[in-house]
Order: sequence, then C-alpha cells, then structure tokens
Amino acid sequence: MKAGQIVARHQIEIVSVPDLSIADQPTGTLLVKPYRGAICGSDIPYFTLQHPSYPLPLGQSLHECIGFVVDSKSSKFKEGDEVLSVPIGQTGLAEYFISNDQLTVHLSPSDRPSEILMSQPLGTVIWACRKLGNLIHQNVVVLGQGPMGQMFNRFVSNLGAKTIIATDLLPYRLEVSKKMHATHTIDVSKENLVEKVREITNGQMADLVIEVVGHQTHTINTCIDLVKRNGTILAFGVPDESVYEDFRYGDLFRQNIRLISSVIPDAQADYPLAMDMIAQNRIDVAPILTHHLSFDEAQYGFELFTFRQEEAIKVILDFEA
Repeated sequence: MKAGQIVARHQIEIVSVPDLSIADQPTGTLLVKPYRGAICGSDIPYFTLQHPSYPLPLGQSLHECIGFVVDSKSSKFKEGDEVLSVPIGQTGLAEYFISNDQLTVHLSPSDRPSEILMSQPLGTVIWACRKLGNLIHQNVVVLGQGPMGQMFNRFVSNLGAKTIIATDLLPYRLEVSKKMHATHTIDVSKENLVEKVREITNGQMADLVIEVVGHQTHTINTCIDLVKRNGTILAFGVPDESVYEDFRYGDLFRQNIRLISSVIPDAQADYPLAMDMIAQNRIDVAPILTHHLSFDEAQYGFELFTFRQEEAIKVILDFEA
C-alpha cells in the first residue's frame, strides 16, 4: 500500500509499504480504506515542529477520514460498510489505516462526501457546545477563523447567539465568516480588538469567547480582555505547550470567569448528529471547502494549509483521484 510519511520538518514523502493486517489486533479493531480525508490544525504540529527523530510513523498525520471497512473484528461493522472513522494515532494519511468500533460510525448516504466528511470536525464543535448551556441572546466572540472557527460561527448561530463576532488577521477568512453567519468581523491587524468588541456590544463585552487559534500562549489572555465579568471562555485551540507561563490567572479568577476546555468528542453521539445536520442542510459547510487535491499531493496540501497559501481554509485529500 501507499502511505504518507513525514521524513523531515515540512517534508512528506509517499512511500510503498506492506499492507496492514488486523489479525493480531484485539476485538473491536477495524481496517479501513479511506476515500476522502481532510487536513486539520491538529495535524500541523507533526508537519511543522522539529521532532527528535525522523521519519515519523507511517500515515501521520490525518484523522478526518471517511472510507470503507475492509476487515473487521467487531460485531458492529462488516466488510463493505461505509464509515466515518478516526485512525488510531492519527495515521490516516495512507491507503489503509487501523481504527476501532468506538472511533467509527456508519456513514449516511450522500452525494456530497466532502461535506459529510466535515461531520468529524463539526462533531468536536457539538461536543464543545454541549458544555456551554443556553446561548440565546448572548454576545459571542470567535477568536480565529480557520475551519473550526468558521464552524463555531455557524453552530452558535443555530443555538441563538445574538451577536457573533469573528476575528482574524486574514481578510479572506473574514469574508467566509460572513457566509458562516458571523454578524460582525474584525480584522485584528487593522483594528483595536478590545475597543471594537466594546463598541459592538455597547460596552457589555462578550458573554462567551471561543479561543480557536491554539498553538501559542497569548490569545488566552486576549480572551480575558474580551469577556465580561462572570462570562465564559471556551478553550478549543490545541496547545503546543503544557505550561502557559504568561497566563493571567489572577484576572480570570477575580472576574469570576468560567474557563472550559474541550477536546475529543463522544464519537458515537456527536458524529451522527453532525452528519444529520449537514445532510439535512441545517449547517452549510461548503463555504469552507476551498481545495480538493489527490492523496499524492499531500505535501502540497499541507503547505497550502500550514502557510495559508491560495486563500486555503479546508484542504480535502481524495484517495481515489
């Protein structure tokens, strides 16, 4: 089979390796042949960080995948089932990957596979929003307008948020934010973010700030500046550091701000709901799907996504192209 492998920083090669087998794997294991995958921000550290040794494990890193079960050790799935499945170890950048029945759900029939693929990231948004309670009439700031921030715009709109303020450094992302139901956009390279949010909210500031940037340590403090007293910060962006030395915990504490973290959804509950919402056109994810490439173009795809080239937002890899 063919697999992508990161052989050096910023360098992916497509290599030929022996086919995978699940003969020695535990009950519940599945072997999946993907036909579509998507690059996510949590895949990028594998590509951009300097790792102690190379090459990295085969198939790293891709985890948003749909495909067919080709071998099963689970009573829940049989050969030929069409599924959304999360590869173990984020090793989905390959013609076959190993998963299990807890990370896999049956796929709804659809003629829009790339949109249905977004059920995986949308499921993580649903999981996060399950922790928030009522959002009706609330002022919400979404910090970061990559694909996940865009999905948060649309989802909190569905939940009844009054004001949805999308913030980013890139104007092309903010144009897409409007299509994803942001009521206001702020280009933070040109405007004072705190003052603009104060103006939009008539001095109230945000009931909820969603941090969807990750991979650095300063935006969590920006969230503290934007949220009102007794408000909520949802930490969704993936951290690269275990310790945030400059985190303003005292300000968070004294303003009675609630800090909620969210990662890894309930696959069996959240992915099917996300799938239904997309299939029923309750959420339109099409505006964020900017690039469709073949699996063999993985290097190019990761460069587009990582370095924000060609106005990329979501990059899809087609394993059948």
